[in-house]
Amino acid sequence: MPPTVPERQTVAQVRSLGGPIEFVDDYPVQKPGMNEVLARVLYTGVCQSDLHTARGTAAGADGKPITAIKLPHIGGHEGIGRIVSLGPNLPSESEPEIRIGSLVGIRFASRICRRCEFCLGGREQYCQRQTNHLHHEDGAFQEYICLDAGYLTILPQDVDPVVMGPVLCAGLTAYKAVLNAELEIGNWLVVIGAGGGLGQFAVQYGLAKGARVLGIDAGPTKKNLVEDFGARFLDFKIPKYLVDEVHAITGGGAHAVVVTAGSSAAFAAAADMLRIGGTMCCSGIPPGGGHIETTIAAIVIKGLKIKGNLTGSLKECLEAVDLVMRGVVKPKILVRPFRDLPRIYEELERGDVAGRIVLRIGGDQTMEAKATSRL
Repeated sequence: MPPTVPERQTVAQVRSLGGPIEFVDDYPVQKPGMNEVLARVLYTGVCQSDLHTARGTAAGADGKPITAIKLPHIGGHEGIGRIVSLGPNLPSESEPEIRIGSLVGIRFASRICRRCEFCLGGREQYCQRQTNHLHHEDGAFQEYICLDAGYLTILPQDVDPVVMGPVLCAGLTAYKAVLNAELEIGNWLVVIGAGGGLGQFAVQYGLAKGARVLGIDAGPTKKNLVEDFGARFLDFKIPKYLVDEVHAITGGGAHAVVVTAGSSAAFAAAADMLRIGGTMCCSGIPPGGGHIETTIAAIVIKGLKIKGNLTGSLKECLEAVDLVMRGVVKPKILVRPFRDLPRIYEELERGDVAGRIVLRIGGDQTMEAKATSRL
């Protein structure tokens, strides 16, 4: 017997950008259409992008605030759900893995065109006709969600739903940044924002690549987190000239710097931390767009490379998931109740969160106990 699906559900929504989060307990549950599935959301991570979008401060490529956002806005794009209902043309013989009970991911991208140069080239995150769960469609901050079966993130059925949600965005983005860094074994990788939800993944994926990693962040909690992973740590709030410290530790500068923090200050000296031929990978997006404060002369004379990375492809996502499933990468997560979301946004704004916070939507504490025992 298929699970019983209610007609109403609880969602966390923002009626206008910059407005307060409201919990609505009678929001309609969508029915899956053609080529769609309905999933019950179990857990979802809370990303800085969710915060900036809800506050109306998320920046587009032009540096201006993104305003073309569905209202009321329901965020959440690091979710794990279980399929509870199928559209009228499913299941199909060609895709037997799409079935009731399957675990699926709720990622940033929701639908893609599958025809453009980016989709055909395995870089579908840049599809100009895509829709996503941040701006165009309701995300994972709800109990039930409709997903496109044609671009479905089907997960291994023994995946840990408590831990895996943040891998689908923070983990994937960090994994892609580390790939872009083109590291060789023994190279030095500097991660700015190393103790945050995105930075913790960059540190661990860098170590998994055989790099020596130096994390930069602030405070003893984040220091302990980064050092527990096996990396070195610099506290940017302790008075010293960070660039000189980085050059001294790395013997002339890092081979790559990954900037995961969403603040302009984090980018200010990042390029100066690089050695000749080094690569700067930009992942965090500051409100207002931000600027890289380095000279063209430095870029030319030192042969520096600057790369941006917007999440990654579905293939790269499953690679990032695999490293977590095999225990190579062990994310630091803290599970909180769904209705803690407003308080969590405040903690993110203050920079108080070490690791990643995951909301319990439809999961249970039995799952969480099992997840804790494996970390």
